[in-house]
Amino acid sequence: MREAGTGSSPVLVLHGGPGPASINPLIDHLAPDHRMVAPTHPGWEGTMRPDDLDSVSALAASYLDLLGHLGLNDVTVIGTSFGGWVATQTVLDDREGRISRLVLMDAIGPAIPGRQITVPAGPPAPAAAGQAPQGAPSAQSMAALRAYAGPAMADPGMLPRLSTVTCPVLVIWGTDDTVVTPDFGRAYAAAFPHARFELIPGAGHLPIREQPETVFARLDAFLTTSH
Repeated sequence: MREAGTGSSPVLVLHGGPGPASINPLIDHLAPDHRMVAPTHPGWEGTMRPDDLDSVSALAASYLDLLGHLGLNDVTVIGTSFGGWVATQTVLDDREGRISRLVLMDAIGPAIPGRQITVPAGPPAPAAAGQAPQGAPSAQSMAALRAYAGPAMADPGMLPRLSTVTCPVLVIWGTDDTVVTPDFGRAYAAAFPHARFELIPGAGHLPIREQPETVFARLDAFLTTSH
């Protein structure tokens, strides 16, 4: 787990398939004003995935336990891609009300009729030291992702449950995302009672890597006005 920053406002950041390095720019940007907590999902970066961590719900429960262990409240949860699914599940299961804001970036999670997820292929073979080509999940990471997400890579029961989320939600999406299209993002955002949908021109599935300054401007505005 990476920790950074000493601010009084905690932020839990959950990475997607490309792994922890893909969210480093986000952590670096927010650390001056926030306490950043960024765990590595078990199964990424050579970490072990226990057999009982076999679903998004189980992973979300472990992160709620982490927030409790650290004594964190009034938490903003940010999730990118697969991490967005985990972030949404974490909010749905937050019985103690620790989470006050949710940010999703090109996230997967709910099954949305007529909107398919195009999963990027992993590397053709495991590379040295488990490293994949830049931006691509390693073979080990893809195996962990499929263990959590299941063959459908979506939760068919999630979409109607989003109406129960009472906190403010920011949904950020790259206009050129081919993994999950902007229409998927619009439908995702529309299912929340209090969500704002923001398109990032010229960005694909990882807007914080492709158009970081635009993303940070939208994110900063949300964090300062949604409280």
